[in-house]
Amino acid sequence: MDESKLFVRTIERNDGQEININQCEVGDVGCVVWDAAIVLAKYFETPDFENGHAWRNKCVVELGAGTGVVGLLVASYGAKTIMTDLAEFVPLIEYNIDFNKTLFQMEASAKTLKWGEPTVDTPEYRNIDVVIVADCIYYDESLEPLVNTMYDLCSKDTFVYCCYEERTTGNKPELQRRFIYHLRSLKLRKYL
Repeated sequence: MDESKLFVRTIERNDGQEININQCEVGDVGCVVWDAAIVLAKYFETPDFENGHAWRNKCVVELGAGTGVVGLLVASYGAKTIMTDLAEFVPLIEYNIDFNKTLFQMEASAKTLKWGEPTVDTPEYRNIDVVIVADCIYYDESLEPLVNTMYDLCSKDTFVYCCYEERTTGNKPELQRRFIYHLRSLKLRKYL
């Protein structure tokens, strides 16, 4: 990662603390902060989450973290957070963790996780309280592996929060429909 090609986007928490997110000038989808990630991060600071304080001592996994903005926000409120993505995006997440490390009360880490690969026997992916997915419903070939990974990470007590930008061009409406269908199917299989 070429640090001279990074630029910072500041996300201000409701209490005024700032999270600085480094983004790449050039790169694939995981190199910039997407609007859906900001929307989800800001939602996690609403009264529904005790203005962010409900994250204290939660164990959170973010899938397709990209820059890590959502995971960094919940980590700044006291969640133990594992931000995951493909190997080529992990250095940017690690850089952002290090850049914001003074905000964290619990461990914040970046891990490589390719969707569809088993996570059940991996100790850090046990006892997950919350799975976060921000704007990951994009590529046809990754849809089923994403849903399967979400399934593997969840227990009956795990909450999943998913936020995505609704796109109306190309195959995007069909991908969204299939994503919801797969989620409903998994819920029925796992917990009945």
